[in-house]
Amino acid sequence: MRLDILAALSGVMIALQARANGELSHRINNSLEAALVSFGSGLIIISLIAIFSPAIKEGISNIRRALSLRNIARWKIFAGALGGSFVAIQTQIVPLIGVAIYSVASIAGQTAMSLVVDRIGITGGGKKTITWRRSSAAILTVTAVLVSVLDRIEAKNLSLFAVLAGCIAGAIVGVQRALNGQINEYSHQSFTTSLLNFVTGTALLLLLMLIGILTHRTNFVALPMGPWWIYTGGAIGVIYVAFTSTIVQHLGVLTFTLFSVGGQLIGSLVIDLVSPTNGIHVSSYLVTGIVMTYVGVIAGGVNSSRVRKPTRHR
Repeated sequence: MRLDILAALSGVMIALQARANGELSHRINNSLEAALVSFGSGLIIISLIAIFSPAIKEGISNIRRALSLRNIARWKIFAGALGGSFVAIQTQIVPLIGVAIYSVASIAGQTAMSLVVDRIGITGGGKKTITWRRSSAAILTVTAVLVSVLDRIEAKNLSLFAVLAGCIAGAIVGVQRALNGQINEYSHQSFTTSLLNFVTGTALLLLLMLIGILTHRTNFVALPMGPWWIYTGGAIGVIYVAFTSTIVQHLGVLTFTLFSVGGQLIGSLVIDLVSPTNGIHVSSYLVTGIVMTYVGVIAGGVNSSRVRKPTRHR
Protein backbone atom coordinates (compact mmCIF):
# COMPACT_ATOMS: atom_id res chain seq x y z
CA MET A 1 0.00 0.00 0.00
CA ARG A 2 1.27 3.49 -0.84
CA LEU A 3 2.72 5.46 2.06
CA ASP A 4 0.58 8.53 1.36
CA ILE A 5 -2.53 6.37 1.75
CA LEU A 6 -1.17 4.99 5.02
CA ALA A 7 -0.55 8.56 6.20
CA ALA A 8 -4.16 9.44 5.42
CA LEU A 9 -5.32 6.31 7.27
CA SER A 10 -3.34 7.41 10.32
CA GLY A 11 -5.37 10.61 10.28
CA VAL A 12 -8.57 8.57 10.09
CA MET A 13 -7.35 6.69 13.17
CA ILE A 14 -7.30 9.96 15.13
CA ALA A 15 -10.93 10.56 14.21
CA LEU A 16 -11.87 6.99 15.12
CA GLN A 17 -10.11 7.31 18.47
CA ALA A 18 -12.05 10.49 19.24
CA ARG A 19 -15.33 8.73 18.38
CA ALA A 20 -14.50 5.66 20.50
CA ASN A 21 -13.36 7.67 23.53
CA GLY A 22 -16.30 10.03 23.22
CA GLU A 23 -18.82 7.19 23.05
CA LEU A 24 -17.28 5.48 26.08
CA SER A 25 -17.50 8.76 28.00
CA HIS A 26 -21.15 9.19 26.95
CA ARG A 27 -22.15 5.67 28.00
CA ILE A 28 -20.59 5.79 31.47
CA ASN A 29 -21.17 9.55 31.94
CA ASN A 30 -17.67 9.90 33.32
CA SER A 31 -15.16 11.55 30.97
CA LEU A 32 -12.22 11.23 33.36
CA GLU A 33 -12.69 7.49 33.81
CA ALA A 34 -13.12 7.09 30.04
CA ALA A 35 -9.81 8.88 29.48
CA LEU A 36 -8.13 6.68 32.09
CA VAL A 37 -9.49 3.50 30.45
CA SER A 38 -8.24 4.67 27.04
CA PHE A 39 -4.78 5.70 28.20
CA GLY A 40 -4.46 2.76 30.58
CA SER A 41 -5.30 0.18 27.91
CA GLY A 42 -2.72 1.76 25.63
CA LEU A 43 -0.16 1.54 28.43
CA ILE A 44 -0.86 -2.16 28.89
CA ILE A 45 -0.44 -2.84 25.17
CA ILE A 46 2.80 -0.93 24.73
CA SER A 47 4.20 -2.34 28.01
CA LEU A 48 3.67 -5.87 26.67
CA ILE A 49 5.46 -4.86 23.47
CA ALA A 50 8.32 -3.39 25.52
CA ILE A 51 8.87 -6.68 27.37
CA PHE A 52 9.86 -8.37 24.10
CA SER A 53 11.55 -5.38 22.44
CA PRO A 54 15.31 -4.89 22.98
CA ALA A 55 15.07 -1.63 21.03
CA ILE A 56 12.63 -0.11 23.53
CA LYS A 57 14.83 -1.23 26.43
CA GLU A 58 17.82 0.37 24.72
CA GLY A 59 15.81 3.58 24.38
CA ILE A 60 15.05 3.56 28.11
CA SER A 61 18.78 3.29 28.82
CA ASN A 62 19.44 6.19 26.46
CA ILE A 63 16.92 8.36 28.31
CA ARG A 64 18.46 7.48 31.68
CA ARG A 65 21.89 8.39 30.36
CA ALA A 66 20.65 11.71 28.98
CA LEU A 67 19.01 12.57 32.30
CA SER A 68 22.12 11.69 34.30
CA LEU A 69 24.22 13.88 32.02
CA ARG A 70 21.58 16.61 32.20
CA ASN A 71 21.31 16.72 28.43
CA ILE A 72 17.55 17.01 28.80
CA ALA A 73 15.55 18.66 31.57
CA ARG A 74 13.68 16.21 33.80
CA TRP A 75 10.38 18.07 33.46
CA LYS A 76 10.33 17.42 29.72
CA ILE A 77 9.94 13.67 30.20
CA PHE A 78 6.48 14.36 31.60
CA ALA A 79 5.22 15.35 28.16
CA GLY A 80 2.83 12.41 28.37
CA ALA A 81 0.90 14.28 31.05
CA LEU A 82 -0.12 16.68 28.30
CA GLY A 83 -1.36 13.69 26.31
CA GLY A 84 -3.41 12.60 29.28
CA SER A 85 -4.90 16.09 29.51
CA PHE A 86 -5.69 15.99 25.79
CA VAL A 87 -7.61 12.71 26.07
CA ALA A 88 -9.42 13.97 29.16
CA ILE A 89 -10.66 16.99 27.20
CA GLN A 90 -11.44 14.83 24.17
CA THR A 91 -13.67 12.45 26.11
CA GLN A 92 -15.51 15.39 27.63
CA ILE A 93 -16.33 17.41 24.52
CA VAL A 94 -16.69 14.96 21.61
CA PRO A 95 -20.11 13.83 22.88
CA LEU A 96 -21.14 17.51 22.92
CA ILE A 97 -19.91 18.79 19.55
CA GLY A 98 -19.17 15.69 17.46
CA VAL A 99 -15.98 14.38 15.91
CA ALA A 100 -15.85 16.74 12.91
CA ILE A 101 -16.15 20.03 14.81
CA TYR A 102 -13.75 18.68 17.43
CA SER A 103 -11.21 17.84 14.71
CA VAL A 104 -11.47 21.31 13.15
CA ALA A 105 -11.09 22.99 16.56
CA SER A 106 -8.14 20.85 17.64
CA ILE A 107 -6.28 21.36 14.34
CA ALA A 108 -6.81 25.11 14.67
CA GLY A 109 -5.34 24.95 18.16
CA GLN A 110 -2.34 22.97 16.91
CA THR A 111 -1.74 25.42 14.05
CA ALA A 112 -1.89 28.46 16.31
CA MET A 113 0.28 26.87 19.01
CA SER A 114 2.90 25.87 16.43
CA LEU A 115 3.67 29.57 16.01
CA VAL A 116 4.32 29.95 19.73
CA VAL A 117 6.28 26.70 19.99
CA ASP A 118 8.58 27.65 17.11
CA ARG A 119 9.02 31.21 18.38
CA ILE A 120 10.05 30.01 21.83
CA GLY A 121 12.22 27.26 20.33
CA ILE A 122 10.74 24.29 22.21
CA THR A 123 11.25 21.96 19.26
CA GLY A 124 15.00 22.49 19.31
CA GLY A 125 17.21 24.00 16.66
CA GLY A 126 16.74 27.52 17.96
CA LYS A 127 13.93 30.04 17.75
CA LYS A 128 12.10 30.52 14.47
CA THR A 129 10.63 33.70 13.09
CA ILE A 130 6.85 33.91 12.86
CA THR A 131 6.21 34.54 9.17
CA TRP A 132 3.21 36.31 7.70
CA ARG A 133 2.35 33.16 5.79
CA ARG A 134 2.11 30.98 8.88
CA SER A 135 0.28 33.70 10.81
CA SER A 136 -2.27 33.91 8.00
CA ALA A 137 -2.66 30.12 8.08
CA ALA A 138 -3.34 30.22 11.82
CA ILE A 139 -5.92 32.96 11.37
CA LEU A 140 -7.57 30.96 8.57
CA THR A 141 -7.86 27.78 10.66
CA VAL A 142 -9.30 29.71 13.62
CA THR A 143 -11.80 31.35 11.24
CA ALA A 144 -12.67 27.88 9.95
CA VAL A 145 -13.75 26.92 13.48
CA LEU A 146 -16.18 29.83 13.60
CA VAL A 147 -17.56 28.97 10.14
CA SER A 148 -17.98 25.30 11.13
CA VAL A 149 -20.22 26.14 14.07
CA LEU A 150 -21.98 29.19 12.64
CA ASP A 151 -25.35 27.51 12.10
CA ARG A 152 -25.34 25.98 15.58
CA ILE A 153 -24.43 29.31 17.17
CA GLU A 154 -27.43 30.88 15.44
CA ALA A 155 -29.62 28.03 16.67
CA LYS A 156 -28.16 28.46 20.18
CA ASN A 157 -27.60 24.72 20.55
CA LEU A 158 -23.81 24.74 20.85
CA SER A 159 -21.51 25.18 23.81
CA LEU A 160 -18.84 27.66 22.77
CA PHE A 161 -16.87 26.54 25.81
CA ALA A 162 -16.70 23.03 24.31
CA VAL A 163 -15.38 24.42 21.01
CA LEU A 164 -12.79 26.50 22.87
CA ALA A 165 -11.81 23.40 24.83
CA GLY A 166 -11.22 21.62 21.49
CA CYS A 167 -8.84 24.41 20.47
CA ILE A 168 -7.05 24.12 23.81
CA ALA A 169 -6.75 20.36 23.33
CA GLY A 170 -5.06 20.96 19.98
CA ALA A 171 -2.69 23.50 21.53
CA ILE A 172 -1.77 20.95 24.19
CA VAL A 173 -0.92 18.40 21.49
CA GLY A 174 1.24 21.00 19.74
CA VAL A 175 3.38 21.44 22.85
CA GLN A 176 3.45 17.70 23.55
CA ARG A 177 4.73 16.87 20.06
CA ALA A 178 7.48 19.46 20.39
CA LEU A 179 8.61 17.99 23.72
CA ASN A 180 8.38 14.45 22.35
CA GLY A 181 10.65 15.52 19.51
CA GLN A 182 13.30 16.50 22.03
CA ILE A 183 12.84 13.29 24.03
CA ASN A 184 13.14 11.24 20.86
CA GLU A 185 16.45 12.89 20.02
CA TYR A 186 17.91 11.21 23.10
CA SER A 187 15.92 7.97 23.25
CA HIS A 188 16.56 7.27 19.53
CA GLN A 189 13.55 4.94 19.77
CA SER A 190 10.13 6.43 19.16
CA PHE A 191 8.30 3.56 20.86
CA THR A 192 10.34 4.32 23.99
CA THR A 193 9.14 7.91 23.80
CA SER A 194 5.61 6.64 23.38
CA LEU A 195 5.95 4.28 26.36
CA LEU A 196 7.13 7.20 28.49
CA ASN A 197 4.11 9.19 27.31
CA PHE A 198 1.66 6.45 28.24
CA VAL A 199 3.26 6.00 31.68
CA THR A 200 3.16 9.69 32.64
CA GLY A 201 -0.22 10.29 31.01
CA THR A 202 -1.85 7.35 32.77
CA ALA A 203 -0.27 8.41 36.07
CA LEU A 204 -1.75 11.91 35.74
CA LEU A 205 -5.22 10.61 34.89
CA LEU A 206 -5.11 8.13 37.76
CA LEU A 207 -4.06 10.90 40.15
CA LEU A 208 -6.89 13.15 38.96
CA MET A 209 -9.33 10.27 39.32
CA LEU A 210 -8.22 9.59 42.90
CA ILE A 211 -8.45 13.29 43.77
CA GLY A 212 -11.95 13.35 42.32
CA ILE A 213 -12.97 10.35 44.41
CA LEU A 214 -11.50 11.81 47.62
CA THR A 215 -13.30 15.12 47.03
CA HIS A 216 -16.53 13.29 46.13
CA ARG A 217 -16.63 14.87 42.67
CA THR A 218 -16.45 11.60 40.77
CA ASN A 219 -16.35 7.86 41.28
CA PHE A 220 -15.50 4.72 39.38
CA VAL A 221 -18.41 3.56 37.25
CA ALA A 222 -19.03 -0.01 36.11
CA LEU A 223 -17.93 -0.32 32.50
CA PRO A 224 -20.51 -1.54 29.95
CA MET A 225 -20.05 -4.90 28.22
CA GLY A 226 -20.04 -3.31 24.80
CA PRO A 227 -20.02 -2.48 22.03
CA TRP A 228 -16.41 -3.60 21.72
CA TRP A 229 -15.22 -0.63 19.67
CA ILE A 230 -15.66 1.87 22.51
CA TYR A 231 -12.58 0.28 24.13
CA THR A 232 -10.30 0.66 21.10
CA GLY A 233 -9.01 4.18 21.91
CA GLY A 234 -5.79 2.99 23.57
CA ALA A 235 -5.01 0.40 20.90
CA ILE A 236 -5.58 2.97 18.16
CA GLY A 237 -3.12 5.29 19.89
CA VAL A 238 -0.41 2.62 19.91
CA ILE A 239 -1.06 1.70 16.27
CA TYR A 240 -0.92 5.37 15.31
CA VAL A 241 2.56 5.62 16.83
CA ALA A 242 3.64 2.55 14.85
CA PHE A 243 2.34 4.14 11.65
CA THR A 244 3.98 7.51 12.20
CA SER A 245 7.32 6.02 13.28
CA THR A 246 7.69 4.38 9.88
CA ILE A 247 5.85 6.65 7.47
CA VAL A 248 7.29 10.01 8.59
CA GLN A 249 10.83 8.81 7.91
CA HIS A 250 9.94 8.06 4.28
CA LEU A 251 7.47 10.82 3.43
CA GLY A 252 8.88 13.61 5.57
CA VAL A 253 7.06 15.66 8.19
CA LEU A 254 5.33 18.04 5.76
CA THR A 255 3.87 15.44 3.40
CA PHE A 256 2.84 13.21 6.27
CA THR A 257 1.09 16.09 8.05
CA LEU A 258 -0.85 17.12 4.94
CA PHE A 259 -2.12 13.60 4.22
CA SER A 260 -2.73 12.85 7.89
CA VAL A 261 -4.78 16.00 8.48
CA GLY A 262 -6.70 15.32 5.28
CA GLY A 263 -7.50 11.82 6.50
CA GLN A 264 -8.54 13.11 9.92
CA LEU A 265 -10.90 15.74 8.52
CA ILE A 266 -12.50 13.48 5.93
CA GLY A 267 -12.70 10.62 8.42
CA SER A 268 -14.34 12.81 11.04
CA LEU A 269 -16.86 14.04 8.48
CA VAL A 270 -17.76 10.49 7.44
CA ILE A 271 -18.07 9.42 11.09
CA ASP A 272 -20.49 12.25 11.83
CA LEU A 273 -22.48 11.27 8.73
CA VAL A 274 -22.56 7.52 9.35
CA SER A 275 -22.38 7.22 13.13
CA PRO A 276 -22.99 10.62 14.74
CA THR A 277 -23.28 11.24 18.44
CA ASN A 278 -26.69 12.30 19.72
CA GLY A 279 -27.84 15.68 18.36
CA ILE A 280 -24.95 16.04 15.90
CA HIS A 281 -25.60 16.83 12.25
CA VAL A 282 -23.42 17.75 9.27
CA SER A 283 -24.18 21.12 7.69
CA SER A 284 -22.78 23.09 4.76
CA TYR A 285 -21.07 25.36 7.30
CA LEU A 286 -19.21 22.39 8.75
CA VAL A 287 -18.11 21.16 5.33
CA THR A 288 -16.92 24.68 4.44
CA GLY A 289 -15.00 24.88 7.72
CA ILE A 290 -13.29 21.55 7.02
CA VAL A 291 -12.16 22.77 3.59
CA MET A 292 -10.89 26.03 5.10
CA THR A 293 -9.01 24.11 7.79
CA TYR A 294 -7.17 21.99 5.24
CA VAL A 295 -6.33 25.04 3.13
CA GLY A 296 -4.93 26.67 6.27
CA VAL A 297 -2.77 23.64 7.05
CA ILE A 298 -1.41 23.61 3.49
CA ALA A 299 -0.73 27.35 3.58
CA GLY A 300 1.13 27.05 6.87
CA GLY A 301 3.18 24.03 5.86
CA VAL A 302 4.36 24.65 2.33
CA ASN A 303 7.04 27.09 3.44
CA SER A 304 8.72 24.59 5.76
CA SER A 305 9.22 21.50 3.67
CA ARG A 306 12.69 20.76 4.90
CA VAL A 307 12.71 17.49 6.77
CA ARG A 308 14.92 16.79 9.72
CA LYS A 309 17.09 13.75 9.66
CA PRO A 310 15.01 10.86 11.03
CA THR A 311 15.91 8.99 14.16
CA ARG A 312 16.24 5.23 14.26
CA HIS A 313 13.11 3.14 13.93
CA ARG A 314 11.17 3.03 17.18
